[in-house]
Amino acid sequence: MSKVVARTGNEAMAEAMRQINPDVVAAYPITPATEIVMIFAKYVADGLVDTNFVAVESEHSAMSACVGASATGARVMTGTSSQGLCLMYEILPIAAALRLPIVMCDVNRAISGPINIHCDHSDTMAARDFGWLQIFSEDSQEAYDSLIQAIRIAEDPRVHLPTMVTTDGFIISHCLDRIEIVEDKEVKEFIGGDRKAANSLLDVKKPVSVGLLDLQDYYFEHRLPVAEAMKNSKKVILEVAEEFAKKFGRKYGLYEGYKLDDAEIAIVALGSTCGTAKVVIDELRAKGIKAGMLKIRVFRPFPAEEIAQALANVKAVAVLDRSDMWAGQGGQVFTEIRSALFEAVKKPQLLNYIYGLGGREIDQPMLRSVFTALQSAEKQPLVQYLGVRE
Repeated sequence: MSKVVARTGNEAMAEAMRQINPDVVAAYPITPATEIVMIFAKYVADGLVDTNFVAVESEHSAMSACVGASATGARVMTGTSSQGLCLMYEILPIAAALRLPIVMCDVNRAISGPINIHCDHSDTMAARDFGWLQIFSEDSQEAYDSLIQAIRIAEDPRVHLPTMVTTDGFIISHCLDRIEIVEDKEVKEFIGGDRKAANSLLDVKKPVSVGLLDLQDYYFEHRLPVAEAMKNSKKVILEVAEEFAKKFGRKYGLYEGYKLDDAEIAIVALGSTCGTAKVVIDELRAKGIKAGMLKIRVFRPFPAEEIAQALANVKAVAVLDRSDMWAGQGGQVFTEIRSALFEAVKKPQLLNYIYGLGGREIDQPMLRSVFTALQSAEKQPLVQYLGVRE
């Protein structure tokens, strides 16, 4: 039986970690993700979990320790943000190549410079091609639920890839929200007890080698399974979501459509912005304007075919990016959407808005202006910067 509580995003993720009770957590504090592992460390000190908590000297060391622990067959989790995630970049693709199901709480924060501690998605987006599954959260409830599901997804034999669940820094991480917490025993039942690893560095009867030199003879062949696992993970994500819905009543998918079925104009967005957008869409609907939204929940693997189908009957779509590639071609989400629609017979006219960098607020008037622009999309510049002062 679930109970309703008030929790910040960081508290919700720490609570999910307590219920998961991983074998090892290795972490180094960084704003605004510090609270997650700080709260969890208190659970360790109070004997509420039997996790081996490893306090390391940097985020690079944290991910290195996670790789080592996961290679022994342990269930491993960590948390970080921004520059901390950047410091892990050297090790992130190694975790994926070794097919280690490490689960990370990533609190989205702008990458320096200039130095900034507030939300945008540049840290996660810069890591999008490292072989990690990426799940974005609109609110604390989704973060809590997704973290529990992430264990099942990552450890599924068809996947065996590291997975990060993200929240928007300060907007979700530090703001109180109403969430439903399920019972500890139900979480344990859902994740299925201890991790069952096929190989372990500690199994002397079945020795394995990890981290070997792999030149042109076999490197290509050893990279391909990561791509195949990423493809396979779509089905697993949906299976786990379906089981979660049956057990706990909250349904998730690769994406969520909000009043999208008959929409003539729509936005595509990720994270906390989606909550604000729903309010604006309701207002526009009340005025007879057929507005809608496609919220991307899973960014890796990217649900290209599903999104193309969902947007097929929309006339004009604005893709909102809370990061910029600096390639002159718009943001990361926009280029993915544009690619997904390339071969579609029916597709909308696209616009791209870069917004919210460094925590710049996006409010209802800004979103109204986006929907207004969509009503004459053919006259608008392809890529625009929303809310920036000239």
